Amino acid sequence: MENKFKAAIDKIVSSKKRGDNIFYFSFEEYNNKIQKIKELKIGTLKKTVTNKRLIRKYDVVSIGGKEKLIKPIVDNESDVLYYVTVDELFEVIHAAHLSVGHGGRNRMMAVLKTKYCNVTTEAVMAYLGLCSNCQVKQSNPKRGLVTKPILHSAFNSRAQIDLIDMQSQNYNNYRYIMNYQVHLTKFVILKPLKTKRAEEIALNLIDIYTIFGAPAILHSDNGREFVNSIITNLNEMWGDIKIVHGKPRHSQTQGSIERANRDVEEILASWMTDNKSKDWQMALKFVQFQKNRALNSGIGRSPYEAMFGCTARTGLASVGIPYDEIEKLKSEEDIEELFNNSNHSDHINAVEDDLVSVGDLENEVNLETENDLRNTKDIDKRIEKIKDQRQKSVICLEKQASKMLRLTNEKFSKLDVGTTVRVPIPDVDRARGSPRNLLAVIISCENDMYKLCTEYGVLKHKYTRAQISPCKEKFLELDEAMKKIKDREITLREAAGHGIAGHQGFNRCNCKTGCGTKKCACNAAEMLCSSKCHGNQNCHNKSLL
Repeated sequence: MENKFKAAIDKIVSSKKRGDNIFYFSFEEYNNKIQKIKELKIGTLKKTVTNKRLIRKYDVVSIGGKEKLIKPIVDNESDVLYYVTVDELFEVIHAAHLSVGHGGRNRMMAVLKTKYCNVTTEAVMAYLGLCSNCQVKQSNPKRGLVTKPILHSAFNSRAQIDLIDMQSQNYNNYRYIMNYQVHLTKFVILKPLKTKRAEEIALNLIDIYTIFGAPAILHSDNGREFVNSIITNLNEMWGDIKIVHGKPRHSQTQGSIERANRDVEEILASWMTDNKSKDWQMALKFVQFQKNRALNSGIGRSPYEAMFGCTARTGLASVGIPYDEIEKLKSEEDIEELFNNSNHSDHINAVEDDLVSVGDLENEVNLETENDLRNTKDIDKRIEKIKDQRQKSVICLEKQASKMLRLTNEKFSKLDVGTTVRVPIPDVDRARGSPRNLLAVIISCENDMYKLCTEYGVLKHKYTRAQISPCKEKFLELDEAMKKIKDREITLREAAGHGIAGHQGFNRCNCKTGCGTKKCACNAAEMLCSSKCHGNQNCHNKSLL
């Protein structure tokens, strides 16, 4: 690390243009400045412009028999600020870094400025880039980009499900909102839930599937086990249904429904404010309609249009009749009279077209043969229109995907095999005191998916470019890592558990018998029960404090 740091400092020094650099100088230059200052004080050297500048910048003090170069002390300043050479720079910065507990740039500079006057920010940043401990605890910025978008051209090929927590606004014992979204059309269906148990979620999904059909893939960001339990309950209720789960924590597909969650929350908040009501359970029906009739920039149209091939209807207000005329209409005869009125001829064609698209079930029962043929043509026309809207949605999604890929390629370049990268550790897999990241080295790349190897084993899952962050330095060497663990595959959770802090989470027992024997998980592990174990129940394994 010291050798790499000195090489980085040499590169910085060589890029400086001025010869009288006051920040970086070698041991020889350091001693020459001390000698010149001493001679100027004695008076053996002439006081030229250059020498006067030296007097203003430097001074000499003797400490323990050694002469040190310092910044001249002003009357109102009592602290002595030392100059250090390039050879001493690593030890000075390293000591300051350890003194602040591997702190960042600002904390280190605050300590260094109290004692030294020529330690620069760029030198500190060069050091931080070489510290492996700082790399694993470094926070990762939110990407907002994907490198491999998921595209589907068929209806019901993928659906997404997510839960919105409304426990703080509990109403009629309803605490959650289930947001179900069809991936192709972006059509959302909202259901209020009292619990987030798989049985209740599956029961609400059955209502959706018996109307729109079941998707091939059901995806949720809550995890694979969560989706598997839902699918198991669905199979028990409806044996013919066959669904598979999506990838857990797969942000490329989950980002769409996360944005839908945000829209639902904003629309719901506006509805509750406008209506001065806390009954969000009833409001979900109106929120669902407003969300589906609004333009979705991803598919270039509203989800309602992509699903049904026409704009959402709200009665007579949607068929082109002026609002002042709608109030006068009370019956079907009034509508026919309006059509026959020449003063409204401009609206007749639009009204008739829309009414045909809406359909009148009572008239369809008594249609003659000619009308049946015309109705069949209308149905075929509607089917073609729905196919056209969905095909246009696919084109818009492909354009959006190509844009995301272009932005990703501009921001993220491809990584070479052997590059050391930081892999973020999810909070659920990280123990208290564990770092945010795990260091790994790229061992292969296929279809922009990277296979990674850590010092504990090869990670089972592959990662995209947006899921990892490259390190400037090589903290792990590919050859050494592969010799030891080339055949050992582990999960990210297992790799995170090999650290000093151990595995994630904490133990809890859920005992109801007092925790006085080794049957209690906490007692068996020689740990005291916490407040998360069993609340206020009697326990003999708690601290007396």
